[in-house]
Amino acid sequence: MKSQKLLFVCLGNICRSPTAEAVAAHLIRQKDLPWVVDSAGTSGAHDGETSDPRSILHAQRRGYELTSISRQIRESDFYDFDWILAMDRSNLDFIKRICPDASLLSKVSLITDYCSEKSYQGVPDPYYGGAEGFDEVIDILEDAIEGLFEKVLDYGDKT
Repeated sequence: MKSQKLLFVCLGNICRSPTAEAVAAHLIRQKDLPWVVDSAGTSGAHDGETSDPRSILHAQRRGYELTSISRQIRESDFYDFDWILAMDRSNLDFIKRICPDASLLSKVSLITDYCSEKSYQGVPDPYYGGAEGFDEVIDILEDAIEGLFEKVLDYGDKT
C-alpha cells in the first residue's frame, strides 16, 4: 500500500478539521499505515492558534490528541496531498473555487460522503453550540474516517 496524504479542511481549523486529523492519526497508528495527515482552514483568522479548548477536551475524553496549529489552506496543498476532505458544503465549494488546476479537483471531497453508519450532509460546526456538539463531531468523524480508510485500503488492494 502506497503512502497516502490526507488534508482535512474546515472554516477556522480549530474545531472540526483538527479533530479529524487526530482521529485519522489515531487510526493510522492502529493500522500501522505509512500515511500523513494534516488540517487547514478556509479562513486564516486563527492562523498560529491551537485547537479550541473544548475540542481538545472532548477529543481527550475519547482517546484522541489534538496537536495541530491552525493554518489556512494554500495552493501547494493541492499538489502535496492525495485527499482534501472538506467538513461541509461551504468549505467544499470554497476549496473547489481556489483549486489552481481542474485536474486536481478529483482529490477534493466531502468527508461525510464516506460515512457508513448514518447519512450526513457535512460535519456541523460546534463552535457556537454546547458540549454535545463536540461529541457529535467526533461521532461523525469516526464513522467517516473509518469509511474513508476502508475505501482507500480496498482500492489499494485492487491496484
